[in-house]
Amino acid sequence: MNTAAPGLSVLVHRPGEQPQRWTTGLAHLETSTPITPDTAFITGSTAKQITAHLVIEAAVAGALRLDQPVAELVPAIRVPGVTVTDLITHQSGIRDTESLLPFAGLRDLDHYTADDLLALAAREKHRAVPPGQFLYSNTNYLLLTRILQTVHGTTLDDLARASVFGPLGMDATRFKNDPRDVIPNAASAYRPTSTGWQHTAQPAPLPGAGSLSTTPDDLNRWLDHLHRLWNRDGGHLPHQHAIPYRPSDHAPYLYGAGLYADPRPGRRTVFHSGHEHGFSAAAHLTSSGARVVCLSNHAGVDAARAAAVVVAALGTAVLDLTALLTEHVAATSDFVGPGVPLSQADDRAHVEVGTYACPEVPGVLRLTRTSSGFHLWRLGTCDQLVQTGPRTHAGPGYRITLDRDQHAASFQLDLQRAPGLQYQQRDRVM
Repeated sequence: MNTAAPGLSVLVHRPGEQPQRWTTGLAHLETSTPITPDTAFITGSTAKQITAHLVIEAAVAGALRLDQPVAELVPAIRVPGVTVTDLITHQSGIRDTESLLPFAGLRDLDHYTADDLLALAAREKHRAVPPGQFLYSNTNYLLLTRILQTVHGTTLDDLARASVFGPLGMDATRFKNDPRDVIPNAASAYRPTSTGWQHTAQPAPLPGAGSLSTTPDDLNRWLDHLHRLWNRDGGHLPHQHAIPYRPSDHAPYLYGAGLYADPRPGRRTVFHSGHEHGFSAAAHLTSSGARVVCLSNHAGVDAARAAAVVVAALGTAVLDLTALLTEHVAATSDFVGPGVPLSQADDRAHVEVGTYACPEVPGVLRLTRTSSGFHLWRLGTCDQLVQTGPRTHAGPGYRITLDRDQHAASFQLDLQRAPGLQYQQRDRVM
């Protein structure tokens, strides 16, 4: 891997051994500052396990009930029958509102807040999937963050520092409350383009659980604590006594208290990965107590894939991280970001199909047709759709299903984490 590029920080701690650490690349390209074991990275969804832990602690303390309806704690939420446990296990059916932002009138560099995301969630009246069905949604954990702030009367960061980070000695770890907060020893994230490197930072990371900044050593301290809880629970998966583990979106893995789990004999492991604006992270804990932590600030080097390479080698007598990871990182670091979307200058070649709105998402979408097929417009950005069936067409990260072949009065928009959005021509929306 190019040492003048962003890179990776890895920690492996096998039972009875000292932790092994391995780093490569730069924390800051502008100043040629190398990544060290003390460099802090944004970890994205890897933090969900800590948020879930704080909610379970709040339930034990009597501040809330795990079977409590969410509407009692966040009255703006109108989806009926959703409990706190449903949020933790992604069984709420509430869509991932961050996925909706490009369709709700925001561009990549527009600022948004937790309140903006919760306002989108408040527009939903029904579950996007049936009760009991897994739908991974960051909005669930945004709501859990709001619930913790409500019942404790403090920020998520202050709560976590008092009950988790401080007692465990995780002094380099914090939840970023504001995008303007200064994080000591923090890395920046980058992606390679056809013309050079580019920052991946957005005006705001996902507020709350997605904004955890930490180091491999601090995550190792957390995983050690989690393993002690695992042993305390008599061999059950961590927090299984409070939160049931249920089928997830990745068979055969289950999902429980902010953790995926492999329950198969001989493979009992809990883990989570995360991605946040060019950063990626992965944390694995085996039933024997072995821990693997990978943190990346290179958009083309997925920490979860690097962690999988290490986890597969945990049983070897001599674990050589340099030999394991150097070739892997070099092979995966040539990612080039997406191209520039079509501009409105192409508009004259398009035949208008209609302008559409959805009651659950602000803003409007526009559908046009050319000789090459359908195009979906949002704020002047045009996606060329690829036909995948008689009435289905795919865009980048989504699918639309037209009610008719050519002159559609309505269509359904399905994103991976926000399915079932019904769009109608504007004069038909009630």
